[in-house]
Amino acid sequence: AASRLEISMPPVLEVEMGGTARIECNFYIPENASYTYIDWFYVDRSNKQVRLYHITANGVLKDDTDYKTRLSLGEDKALSISSVTLQDARTFMCQVGAGSYGVGENSTELSVYRRLPANPDLCSRLSLPPQIAKCVSKNSFPPPNITWHKNGEQLHAQENQVTIQSTLTRESSGLFTVSSTLYAPVTREDRHSRFHCTVHYWLQGQRHALDSHKVKVNIFYPAKHLKLQVMPSSTLVKEGDNVTLVCEADGNPPPVFTFFKKIQLDDWQELASLAEPNGVLTLHDVNKSSNGTYRCQSLDLDDMSQIEEDVDLVVNYIEGVHVKMEPSSTLREGDSVMLSCDAHSPVGLKYQWRDEKGRKLVEGNQLFLSNVTFETSKTFSCKVMAPSVPGLEQSKKVSVAVEGKPRIVAISSPLYVRQDEVVNLTCKAIAFPRPTLHWSINGTAHEYMDNQHIASNLTVRVSHDLLRAGAMCRVSNKLGVSEKHIQLLVDQKSTAESQGVIIVAIIVAILVVAVLGAVIYFLHKKGKIPCGRAGKQDITKPEARKDKIVVEVKSDKLSEEAGLLQGANGEKRAAADQVGQSDGTAR
Repeated sequence: AASRLEISMPPVLEVEMGGTARIECNFYIPENASYTYIDWFYVDRSNKQVRLYHITANGVLKDDTDYKTRLSLGEDKALSISSVTLQDARTFMCQVGAGSYGVGENSTELSVYRRLPANPDLCSRLSLPPQIAKCVSKNSFPPPNITWHKNGEQLHAQENQVTIQSTLTRESSGLFTVSSTLYAPVTREDRHSRFHCTVHYWLQGQRHALDSHKVKVNIFYPAKHLKLQVMPSSTLVKEGDNVTLVCEADGNPPPVFTFFKKIQLDDWQELASLAEPNGVLTLHDVNKSSNGTYRCQSLDLDDMSQIEEDVDLVVNYIEGVHVKMEPSSTLREGDSVMLSCDAHSPVGLKYQWRDEKGRKLVEGNQLFLSNVTFETSKTFSCKVMAPSVPGLEQSKKVSVAVEGKPRIVAISSPLYVRQDEVVNLTCKAIAFPRPTLHWSINGTAHEYMDNQHIASNLTVRVSHDLLRAGAMCRVSNKLGVSEKHIQLLVDQKSTAESQGVIIVAIIVAILVVAVLGAVIYFLHKKGKIPCGRAGKQDITKPEARKDKIVVEVKSDKLSEEAGLLQGANGEKRAAADQVGQSDGTAR
């Protein structure tokens, strides 16, 4: 067994680019003692150690380095680096502290390789001799082979036609870089040709290929044709549009462009302030005066040759939109009126009439309104459109005002109320010019506009006079006066309920009297109630038994009459009493 601290690590670790490198640090401490700390480092280009991890029994500290997001630590304290790049090819060190057994360290050299070659880098440059393009493939093993293609067809070296030069470079990493240059004569017809290279390589015993992007060769040649066009199409240009005149030539490099506008037969005005160097002329917010013939002239600086091209610009427009009203005099309710719309344009026009809410009323340039009323008073719009030119349209508004004396259209009459109740009286009218509204009684009035109507709510307390006379709503303007009467009626439902209670009480009283009369009549028939004139009598039988009923009848009226008689003649009162008693005894 070893008697000192030992650390073992692989001297070299090869990892494919983009993969994950796992570097192990295996150590032995005598007597199975524990480590005090473990530190991971890498060695930078200046041969300086940069710490990545500090591990103790209390925890793990990850240092803030460029590797921080790609590092992880295994349970065995092995260091893992993800997404390995070529820059990771360096030395990584593991240092272990073991207390009294000292400190030990070891290192691993990380080597990064790429078996699959990188996508070929293609650049083109026309020179003498004519170099078409250069293709470079880096970091491959074993070295690949490069072929050239024009419009998808492979090119082969031909004397005085196609030349291909290749170079092979072995990098310090052991990977290979291969470059290939294509030389070939070109003509004007090659301006649309596309060239690319293909890298052929071996991987796991099989042949593979990578294609580069396609390049277009920049070939210089003079212009033969010139094209001038209006954007958007000249037939669709309308007033207010922004119009662009685009001049294009088939020469390379593009020639110098100059724009002109025809003023008279052989008189052209240069439009230098509006033109751009790349052959574009922009006209903003075109109108009728923008119509005319425009010219583009190209100048080739190689041979000083000129080419010209003309185009006609037609700006479609609508002008002179006006509305005529017949009759033009002031309208009164019941009148009829004809609205006519007209406009001028170089293209065919279509007319529509719409109301103030945008709703279509009729097609055509005339709108007939019959039997107009205050409600007809509104704004109408004549919309003029050019169907052949989308978006070309104009509108003209006209206000139709119907005048007349006020007309009351709504009133709260008849109104059923109760005495002393607070109620709202409503009156609504319409007129033009705007009228004023008055009430014949006092109250709290709230006046407001409801569409074209003027309305008023009057809050009042119902009195006897108001029930009797009612209220008058009066609306007036300079053309006349209208008024209506509001009738207030007692709420019959409430009255009927009160009368019903009285009738029920009367019926109950009658029933009570009837029952009482029946009882008295029954007792009288049975002989239980004797007849007499005295106000107070004891009704008994000579042999009255204890179980018989004795009835005492009192008459306030008789007592009152007896008092009057006594007041007049005391003797007569005594005599009467005697007579009454004798009569009662006899009876």
